[in-house]
This record gives sequence, C-alpha cells and structure tokens, in this order.
Amino acid sequence: MKWALALWMAVAASAADAPRIFWSKAFPGSTPAYVQVTLDKAGNAEYKEAVDDDQPLKFKLTETETASVFELADKVDHFKHPLESPLKVAFMGKKTFRWEDGPAPSEVTFNYSEDPSAQALLDWFEKMSESAQERIDLERAAKYDRLGVDKALRTLWISLDRKRLVGTEQYLPMLDRIANNESYMHTARTKAAEIAELIRGAGAAPAGASKQ
Repeated sequence: MKWALALWMAVAASAADAPRIFWSKAFPGSTPAYVQVTLDKAGNAEYKEAVDDDQPLKFKLTETETASVFELADKVDHFKHPLESPLKVAFMGKKTFRWEDGPAPSEVTFNYSEDPSAQALLDWFEKMSESAQERIDLERAAKYDRLGVDKALRTLWISLDRKRLVGTEQYLPMLDRIANNESYMHTARTKAAEIAELIRGAGAAPAGASKQ
C-alpha cells in the first residue's frame, strides 16, 4: 500500500504544481464591480465575485478551449512583460493576469492592451466570467423566480448563439431539471430541453427554433 500512497502523493503534488492562470477585473460602478477567474491546465475553472469568496462557482472547460487559452498565455510570455497600451483611452476596468507555476508567479495589470494575443486572452476570460454569471442567473431564477426562468433561458440561448459561453456542459444539470419539472411553464421547459439538446449536440441553433 505504501507504493499506492506514494503514487497518490506524487500525482497530487504534480497537480498542485501545474500551471494556472489567474485573471481579475475591478471596475467600480459596474455589476459586479469585481470578478476573478482561475484556470488550470486540466480545464478546471473557478469564478468569484469577491477575493475572499470561499465558495467559488466551479466549472470545466473542454480540452480544446483550455489549450487555446494556454497557447495565448504562451504568446504573451506568461505575463512577464507590460501589456498596457500607450494610447489614452477611457477606463475600462483594471485587469490583472497572473501566471502561477512554481514559487515565482509573473503578473501584469493593465486597462487596455493593443497586443492581439492579450486581447484574445482577455476575451476568453471575459467569456468565462459571462458564462458563470449566466449560470448564476439561471440557478437563481429557477430557485426564487419561476416566472423569470423563461427570460433567463432566452438570455442564455442568445449568449450561446453569439458564442459567448464556454464550458457549456455546466448548464446541463439545471437545464435537465427545468425540462423535466412540470412546475415550470411549458415554454420554459421546452426551451430548456432545446438548449440542452443544442449543447449536447455542440451544433448551431436549430433552423426555425425560437429564442422568444
């Protein structure tokens, strides 16, 4: 059994040392005013709306999504160099990226960057944040505002159609629950089933399907 314990400890240590990307955005006056996302190389993501949140929302990106994010982090040299643009632009929130891999993480903070890879990477983390917020809104509506479920589903469908959502399998448990629960409106149940089918099929919105 000692070899099994040693193997488990080695795997655990390897996972703890695996590269991880941290991103945060602080924008006073917006809702929410602060968000942060961490993503490891296995695709495990955590979303928070407060630094001290000890119950983050967790979800998982696909292997392809995760690879795309880490490839972009490679292109910006793991945040070892400034990304801020010299252009004078309006304040769009204080963004921070941090590469966590070993005892000496590298970090960069900026308002706006002209670097194409940095812009693409920022868009990925914005999508992760939006995806988490959509899930929170749907789960809140399903629990506290059953009449608002249809609206939350319509918003989810639009975001999915605009390709603003990632790690979409995170929605399936709630969508299935709504689709199979007769206490929800028929339109909401139908829409939930259609979105779940769309996610499982990983295809485009069915022709003629309504978002209304």
